[in-house]
Amino acid sequence: MSDAEVWLVVGLGNPGPSYAGHRHNVGYLVVDELAERMGAALRAHKTGRADVVEGRLGGVPGAPGPRVVLARPRCYMNETGGPVKALATFYKVPPARVVAVHDELDLPFGSMRVKLGGGDNGHNGLRSLRSSLGTGDFHRVRVGIGRPQGRQDVADFVLSNYSATERKEIPFQVVDAADAVECLVTEGLEKTQQRFNS
Repeated sequence: MSDAEVWLVVGLGNPGPSYAGHRHNVGYLVVDELAERMGAALRAHKTGRADVVEGRLGGVPGAPGPRVVLARPRCYMNETGGPVKALATFYKVPPARVVAVHDELDLPFGSMRVKLGGGDNGHNGLRSLRSSLGTGDFHRVRVGIGRPQGRQDVADFVLSNYSATERKEIPFQVVDAADAVECLVTEGLEKTQQRFNS
């Protein structure tokens, strides 16, 4: 399979156990789910500052799905672009085959949208990606986390744990987002949007 057919799926988040349960880290959870489907573990990549796993998603016996590189940058959200650019260069992946999975304040918890291109909407990870890739024309799987209620600061909200009620639902949301990624790389954007944009 040629390098041109490779997809790079990046879960946005912050590294380390103290951030693991935060709303900002849902991208990491989705990449972990996809790695489990591949039956492989993420490992440090030679480019540095990212854990990756290579494999295939979707497909059937005799007709394997596309080659996919899953990645979790090992840096803080606002530095995401550097490691992703290094991986995209290493695997010769154009921006149009990069998929960023991230939390989205402007979508209610439990909802999701898949799209190609757009701004960063104040999201530090997306801003870093746009800067490093030189374009915003990459795919996004936007996992809704909702906005804080009352006077809670947005930064404090995204860097806080899910509520007890949300923790019961997040595994289903993660599976749905992983399904959306799989659909995107195997069936394309239009079919994915028809199926998953809630």
